[in-house]
Amino acid sequence: MMTLPTAQMHSLKESHKLLLLSLLVGLSTGFAAVLLQALIGLVQAGVAPLTQANSLWRMALPGIGMLISGLLVRFVIKDNIGHGVTKVLVAVSTNDSRIKPHNMWSSVLTSALTIGFGGSVGAEAPIVYTGAAIGSNIGRAGKLSYRGMTILVGCGAAGAIAGVFKAPLAGLLFTLEILLFNVSLASLTPLLVSTVSATVVAYLFRGIGPSFECALAPFALKNIPFYIILGVVCGFMSLYFTRTTLKLEDRFARVRSPWVRWAAAAIGVGLLVYLFPPLYGEGYGDVSTLLNGAIGEMGDSPLAFLTSSPWGLVAAFVVIMFVKVVSMTLTNAGGGVGGTFGPTLFVGAIVGFVVSRLLNVATGAALWEIPEPNFVLVGMAAMMAGVMQAPMTSIFLIAEITGGYDLLVPLITASAVSFGVTRIWERYSIYTKRIAQSGELLTHDSDQAVLTLLKTSDLVRDKYPRLELDATLGEIMDTVSSSTAAIFPVVGKDGIFQGVVEMDDIRKHMFDQARYDQIRVFNLMKQPPAFVERDEKMSSVLDKFEKTGAWRLPVLDAQRHYLGFISKSRILMAYREELKSISAED
Repeated sequence: MMTLPTAQMHSLKESHKLLLLSLLVGLSTGFAAVLLQALIGLVQAGVAPLTQANSLWRMALPGIGMLISGLLVRFVIKDNIGHGVTKVLVAVSTNDSRIKPHNMWSSVLTSALTIGFGGSVGAEAPIVYTGAAIGSNIGRAGKLSYRGMTILVGCGAAGAIAGVFKAPLAGLLFTLEILLFNVSLASLTPLLVSTVSATVVAYLFRGIGPSFECALAPFALKNIPFYIILGVVCGFMSLYFTRTTLKLEDRFARVRSPWVRWAAAAIGVGLLVYLFPPLYGEGYGDVSTLLNGAIGEMGDSPLAFLTSSPWGLVAAFVVIMFVKVVSMTLTNAGGGVGGTFGPTLFVGAIVGFVVSRLLNVATGAALWEIPEPNFVLVGMAAMMAGVMQAPMTSIFLIAEITGGYDLLVPLITASAVSFGVTRIWERYSIYTKRIAQSGELLTHDSDQAVLTLLKTSDLVRDKYPRLELDATLGEIMDTVSSSTAAIFPVVGKDGIFQGVVEMDDIRKHMFDQARYDQIRVFNLMKQPPAFVERDEKMSSVLDKFEKTGAWRLPVLDAQRHYLGFISKSRILMAYREELKSISAED
C-alpha cells in the first residue's frame, strides 16, 4: 500500500490527514474483525470433537476458556481489558482518547479463546475496543489533536461494527449514538470512510450476503398491536438485563481471590450450559435457527423432554431468556473476555420467539398466524434499543444483518416502545451507567460535554507572586510595586499553602510607612472561601465558584502544595474554545 513520506504527511491539514488515516483505520479494523471471527471458528472447530463425544466436555470447556483467558490477562497482558465499550467511553471522556497499544490485539486473542471454548458472551465489545485502540494509536502516530484522535477512535469503533456484521450504516450510527456525542457534519466523512472500507474487507473474506439468512413473512398491518406488546416486554427485559448484570458484577467483585471467582463462575456456567445447551457460546447458531422458523436442539440435556410439549417448550425458552444474563456475567467474572452486545441480540431473539409462540399457542395459530421469524428479528432490535439505549443503531443493524428492510415499520415501532419503556426507569445504558455515576460521561448535552472535556489541571495559572508567612509589609510593598496582581498566595518554604493576602487588605496600610516593619503577612492573611484540587471535575469547581461567589480560587494537590489559581474568566475562555472546537465545521 502506498504511504506518504513523513514530511509530506506532517504538512497536510488535519482534516485531510483524518481522511487518509480513517481509511487506514477502516481497513485495519475490518481485518481485525475478520481475524477475530476466524480465530473463534478455529477454536470452536478444535474443541468440537470433544463437545460431540461427551456432554461433560461441554460443561467443562467454558471454564477452561475462562481460565486460559484469565491467565493471559493476569500474567501476560497485565491490564483490565473487560467492558470494552465502556472503556472506550472512559478513554474519550477522561484520557484524551488514548488507548494502550496492547488493546489492538489483546481483546481479539482473549475473546476468541473465551468464546471459542463456549463462553456465553459476545465478540462485538472486544472488537469495538480493538478498533478504537487501532484508531487511537494511529491517531497518536499521526500526531493528531485530541479532537482528531477522538474522531479516529470513533472510526475504529464504527469500522469494528461494520466489519463484524457487514453493516456500514449500523457502524456509523453505533458511534454517533453510543460513543461520540456532538459530532459535527464534517466529522461524518472520516466515519463513513472507515465503515465502508471495513465492510469491503468483510465482503472480500466473507461474501456480500447478510450475516443472518432469514425466512421472513411479509409485513402485515394487523400485527402492529403485537409488535407493540413485544416492545413493552423487551423494555422490561432490558431493565432486567441491565440491572441484573451490574448487580452480579458487583457481587463477584467483592470476591477477592481470582481463583475462587473462576471456580464459582466455571461451575455456574457449566451447569447452565448442561441444562440449557443454547447458552453455549455466542448463541448465534440458535438465533439463525429461530430466524428460519425452526427450533434449536436441547441435545442430551435432562430438560430436553420439555420440547415435546408446546407449553413446555415456551417454559424452557423463558428460562433461557432469563439465565442468559447470568451465564454471560459469570463468564466475564470468571476471567473470560467478552461483551453484552451478542447476548443482548440472543435474548432479544428469544423474547421475540416466546412472545410470538405464546400468541400462537394461545390462539391455536388459527386466528392471527403470528410469523415467529419476524418477531425473532424485531425482538433483537427492540432488546438492543432498551439495553444499549440506541434505537437508531438497533433498527438499522438488524435490518442490515438480516436483509429485513421490509420490516422497518415493526422494527421502528418495537424499538421505540422498548426504548421508551426502559427510559422511564433507567436513564443510562448498560455501557454508560457506571461512568455516568462518576460524572465522567460525555453526553448529547453540549454544556455537559464541554465541562467533561475541560480539565482543571490545564486551567491552573501560577502567575501570582508568592509571599512568605513572616514577610514584613515593606517586603510586601516591594512585591506589590512590581506586580499587577490583586491577590497573593502565602506559601511556606516547603510549598504548603498557608492562605492569601488580597490587595484591598494591603491598601489599608500601604501609606503608613511607620508600620512597614511591624505588620507582617500573617497579620493580613486570610483563608480563601474554598480551594480546588488539581484533578477535580469541572462541574464541582463551578459549584464552588457559585457557592462562594469568588472570582478565583487556589488549586492544591493532595498534600496541600500550592499549584496556582483557577479563575472564572479562564474557565469561560476555555469553555468557549472547547465548544467552538466541538461544533467546528472543518
